[in-house]
Amino acid sequence: MPAVAERGADRDAGAIAAAILGPIAERDVPLGPLTTYRVGGPADVFVRARRVDDLVSIAEAAQRSRLDVLVIGRGSNMLVADSGFRGIAVSLVDLADVLDIDDDTAVVTASAGMALPVVARKTAAAGLSGFEWAVGVPGSIGGAVRMNAGGHGSDMAAALVDATVVDLATATDARTVPAAEIGLGFRHSELPDSVVVVSARLQLARGDRATSEAAIAEIVSWRRANQPGGQNAGSVFVNPVPGEVSAGALIDAAGLRGVRLGSAHVSEKHANFIQVADGGSADDVHALMRVVRERVEETSGYALRSEIRLVGFEDAGY
Repeated sequence: MPAVAERGADRDAGAIAAAILGPIAERDVPLGPLTTYRVGGPADVFVRARRVDDLVSIAEAAQRSRLDVLVIGRGSNMLVADSGFRGIAVSLVDLADVLDIDDDTAVVTASAGMALPVVARKTAAAGLSGFEWAVGVPGSIGGAVRMNAGGHGSDMAAALVDATVVDLATATDARTVPAAEIGLGFRHSELPDSVVVVSARLQLARGDRATSEAAIAEIVSWRRANQPGGQNAGSVFVNPVPGEVSAGALIDAAGLRGVRLGSAHVSEKHANFIQVADGGSADDVHALMRVVRERVEETSGYALRSEIRLVGFEDAGY
């Protein structure tokens, strides 16, 4: 009975938020299709932000309804529980209308919803170097700033000048934050959960188009040869000691490659990937993550930390 009462309270809060947001709000929208795992339940309230002003309205709705806000970019680093998200989910995919390349300074300004592979290919075509690595990361600019996405020897911290953000906790207008104040570390930043990245500026270097495009082709070829396709979110766990101890090697050494639990399994191709069957369960993925983490800690002593954002799970803290 308490669970039913709590759910009813959530529904009332959702109605309050939807009324404030008006026509830009939708109810009970499945979030799974918006992620690369393609599994997971619905959000009570869903909004596609198309303008910065929409974010200010969302902040007001969140404060008045007391609902949490979940920001979704390209959904490439997120697993949503089968029970869904009891709050306001915000998609930034439609905030992808700006990609400005200054030929004189090699500074690139990109909206939060811009796909990283698109930015990588367009900057290479413009004769700029320093962002080729991003062609293999199926995320967005906003998400890449928040988690300091990276790969192939580089990351966002190497190029980020500053980011324009909106704080949903204060409902204030957008402001610009220098990269040095964002606290970028290995696959994380110190941005509070309430802060939404609207756009970012990158300092790249003048280069050679043919060289950059050859590097991109090599990265794409390597990923196809070494990483699985299908429904996954890339690397599941952060490498415990970057450059020295990899999560994939620890999982493999624990004998977990290929292990299955319900609709989820550890990839045969790369042990730090967990894949899920079409029509499968997000809760199966989460349960398998727990099994992997416990077995690796038993066999190696390392407590793996999730690289994937876990949404709607009671034990989402690892």
